[in-house]
Formats: sequence, structure tokens, C-alpha cells
Amino acid sequence: MTVPITPAQIRQFHDDGYLMLPGLFSQEEMDLLLSAARNDRALEENAVGLTDGTGRVSKLSLWYIPRDDIYGLFSRSARIVDTAEQLLGDTVYHYHSKMMLKEPRTGGAWVWHQDYGYWYEAGYLYPDMLSCLIAIDRASRENGCLQVLKGSHKIGRIAHKLVGDQTGADLERVEQARKVCELVYCEMEPGTALFFHSNLLHCSAANTSDRSRWSLISCYTAAHNLPYKQVDHPGYEPLVKVPDSAILEAGGRGLSERTEFLSRQKLEGYNRSRAAQANN
Repeated sequence: MTVPITPAQIRQFHDDGYLMLPGLFSQEEMDLLLSAARNDRALEENAVGLTDGTGRVSKLSLWYIPRDDIYGLFSRSARIVDTAEQLLGDTVYHYHSKMMLKEPRTGGAWVWHQDYGYWYEAGYLYPDMLSCLIAIDRASRENGCLQVLKGSHKIGRIAHKLVGDQTGADLERVEQARKVCELVYCEMEPGTALFFHSNLLHCSAANTSDRSRWSLISCYTAAHNLPYKQVDHPGYEPLVKVPDSAILEAGGRGLSERTEFLSRQKLEGYNRSRAAQANN
């Protein structure tokens, strides 16, 4: 059974803009996820590469609906969903999930940004949204772990602009934030989960190591914060949680409903649209 987070942890999330939970998933669960992802041709075929402005490329695959395969079981896991609901103080809906594929030596940086810097344009009135990043590989400074500016979510939404193929926060504001907010390197072992607020400034450096850094990120919105317009989402339905045992019980078996990844063409179009909105 999922152990509820404590009031102190909830306060920490609202004070710092993030909450790290080491060992939320077991090594056995992470091995299943890594094996499935490494051997998933559809995941690779639908991955899009985004340059960071220096020539390095990071890849991602994205989907909207959490199905009944291993990716969906993680996104629907009570360990994640119950925690997200405690942190946001409401029932949550799944916005999207993505697999971030930062390969050895070639994996590029992700520029400073806020997730709500993107999601604002999708019709969300409030930043009552969060992401949960699960480390699949060990994340370290050497392979480009996530960096966050502690407490920067309190600044509010910052204007975003195009940087390479990515959309990043206004660097003048970022530099001012760096003067008053502590920079934290989120080094994580496989199975660690990092919950972070949609307005938290975060980035990651290029992967200069010989080790990959793959991570699964699932994003949620509070039920009171459904978008007033449909821009890039197929629509919302109640999120059906699965028990903590579901991932290991499913194991490597094929399941009835497979994740439908956004095609590479649609994902490239989505990123172009997002960049255009940020530069208007």
C-alpha cells in the first residue's frame, strides 16, 4: 500500500517547488521499464530530436493517454497519483507523459524553462500542475541530471522564447533568479522520483559521459484546472489508478492496450507551434 507523504513533505514541496522521493520504485521495476523501453521499436520510431543550440540533440517520445502497458502502469501507479493529489490538494488528471532519451556523449542540454511556460498556451488558467520525473538510469552531473532553482516557482510565469529547437525562459529573468535562488543538481538513483511544480525553473546540461540518462516524466493537472480550450490534447477522462503491485504483476507480458505515441511528424508540429506561441 502506498504510504502517504507527510505534512512536512507537502510544505517542502510548496516552499521549494519540488520533492524528491528516493526508492519510490524498486530496481526490479526499473529493470522492467528499461528493458521494455530499450526494445520498443515504436518508442524509437516516434522519438523526435531537439537541438540545444550547440549542435547536440536530445530525443523524446510523448503520449497523452496512459494505457495498460508498462508506461501507463507507471503513470497510473497509486504511488505517483496519490502523491500528486496530496501535493496539488485535488483529484488529478493526466496531461501527458514522455520518455526523455539523453544518449552518451551526444545527448544535448535542455535549456532553462518552466513547464507552465508551455502549458499556459494550452488554456490552463492556473499553474496547479506538476511533473513527476522517474530516473531510469542513474542521473548525475556527468550525464546531465536535472538542475532546478530552488523556490523559483514563486516568481510566477516567465516569458519564453525559441532557443535552438527548444523553447526557453527569458534569460534575463533566469539570471536574476539565479542570484536569489539556490541551484540544486538533482542526482538520482534509478527508481527515485522527483515531483516538481509547473513554474519551477529547471534545465539540464549535455551528457558528456559514457552513460545514458533516460527518464520517464508524467505530468498532471488538478481537476479544478482543466483547460478552457482544447489546443493539443485529445480530451480528459478520469485517471484510473492501479495498485502498487500492478507493474511487477504485469512483468514483461504484452498487455491489452498499448501506448499510442505522438508520431514524429505530430510531435515536431507540436514543438513548432509551441515555439511560435512563445515568440508572439
